[in-house]
Amino acid sequence: MTTSTHVTDLYPTRGATEVATPRQDPVVWGSPDTPGPVSTADLQALDRDGFLAIDQLIGPDEVTVYQRELERLISDPEIRADERSIVEPKSKEIRSVFEVHRISEVFANLVRDERVVGRARQILGSDVYVHQSRINVKPGFGASGFYWHSDFETWHAEDGLPNMRTISVSIALTENYDTNGGLMIMPGSHKTFLGCAGATPKDNYKKSLQMQDAGTPSDEALTKMASEYGIKLFTGKAGSATWFDCNAMHGSGDNITPFPRSNVFIVFNSVENAAVEPFAAPIRRPEFIGARDFTPVK
Repeated sequence: MTTSTHVTDLYPTRGATEVATPRQDPVVWGSPDTPGPVSTADLQALDRDGFLAIDQLIGPDEVTVYQRELERLISDPEIRADERSIVEPKSKEIRSVFEVHRISEVFANLVRDERVVGRARQILGSDVYVHQSRINVKPGFGASGFYWHSDFETWHAEDGLPNMRTISVSIALTENYDTNGGLMIMPGSHKTFLGCAGATPKDNYKKSLQMQDAGTPSDEALTKMASEYGIKLFTGKAGSATWFDCNAMHGSGDNITPFPRSNVFIVFNSVENAAVEPFAAPIRRPEFIGARDFTPVK
């Protein structure tokens, strides 16, 4: 197993048993006077709940631009053949396209938008880089969901992120109903790290991007957490967004409705929290999943 020899492992995981560890890091790293578009009240809510919902981050005209770009990407045979495209196991339709900010200048501009990156800088209290980006495509009539997990558990175990200084934003490109496989989060769950049981298989990412297995909590742990924290389901118009902490327990169900649910997902990591070697995996994941270019977004 490859481990970091220079950085203390604050969050042990992928061992013989499931272990809960209290969070060792702040949620909001910026000081109260750190400039940015997030209000003090919203920062306090993020610290408490582990998420922040925004009714309209981008406008309807902008949504149309990003929808067209998403459709262009998933209909391009070269993109489909690229290893950065993940397909549904059953339908063979594209499920996700990773590193989308490098593939598409349209989505690169979104990453650099101050409404987006400015919030990330303010929350994390530093310059930031993109640890991961992707578009998620959840067409109607059977697109599969994402099982319950903490992103940080995977990013720590398999990508080598040392600390919880990472924030994600999911921007809706279609309407999120309460029926079409929307994002669910357990409010407050980000304050406890759940180290999962079981070793990481080699090349685990090839399976986990289609169906999460290694790094998933037990039914008993999820039942306990859901009983303690409850579950919040996010709905909203296209253009709405949900920011959520890297350690928030979250997932989404299958979409068996006729109504698609697509979004662009961007993960910002502090430049002061650059990835080291994996803490609980035999090898690093590919850079299109866990970046090794720590250049700040400008």
